[in-house]
Amino acid sequence: MKVLIYGYGNPGRQDDGLGNAFVNRIREWVAVEGLHDFSFDSNYQLNIEDAEAIADMDLVIFADASEEEIDDFCLSKVDGTSGVSFTTHAASPAYIVKLCEELFNKKPLVLLLHIKGFEWEFKEGISDKAAANMNASLIYMKKKLLHPKKFLKPGLKFC
Repeated sequence: MKVLIYGYGNPGRQDDGLGNAFVNRIREWVAVEGLHDFSFDSNYQLNIEDAEAIADMDLVIFADASEEEIDDFCLSKVDGTSGVSFTTHAASPAYIVKLCEELFNKKPLVLLLHIKGFEWEFKEGISDKAAANMNASLIYMKKKLLHPKKFLKPGLKFC
């Protein structure tokens, strides 16, 4: 399976950088484990060009900070019909999936990893509570990513 792990957010706004930090940590782990067929990306936000980036993937995991009422982290399935939004400054994961389907006729399995954040000020550094949530998500995701086909089976920690 070809897997793309893509974190997004603004590291200059404390916990908003959780997605980017997650990608950095999981990239290091993949290298240490010697795993293959993984790609990584991170940015401040998703862009329409990302539809092409996901087109040849089997599994895409977007990682982002969340203000939702969740315990620590959870996954949600992303398709081209739910939560589709686009502005000139940002595109939602669902919009990227929709574009991928429309432009490239491809439908990878796309999941959004929501990592609970707490602090959003204009300051670098992730809060201790958010870092603990990211670490919990890393432990969980590492177990699944050792065998990416596990993402096709029931039992994921969905929101």
